[in-house]
Amino acid sequence: MATLGSPLQTFRGLLRELRHASGRPYRDTPAYRHIVATFRAHRVTSEKLCRAQQELLFQAATYLCLLRSVREHAALHREYHGKGERSPEEVAGLVGFRLPQQPGGKG
Repeated sequence: MATLGSPLQTFRGLLRELRHASGRPYRDTPAYRHIVATFRAHRVTSEKLCRAQQELLFQAATYLCLLRSVREHAALHREYHGKGERSPEEVAGLVGFRLPQQPGGKG
């Protein structure tokens, strides 16, 4: 689960993941505008105490965890998803091994 860090760290993390996920400039997206508006609306000022700040921070941290997990899953899926039949050398290299060499130059 997501850890609750500072609101600024969570905000920056969300923007970083949004930048990774968006193909176009991320500041033009509705998601960016919503995140910025929500964080501004729930900030604590000297005139009011925001009771929903911890709730917002928890939701934002959870959403950040989801975005990171989806991005990392997609990267793992691209790398390890079935690409058809692989040679034994390629499979050994995939897990970090080398096949032994045959004497006489046969392998």
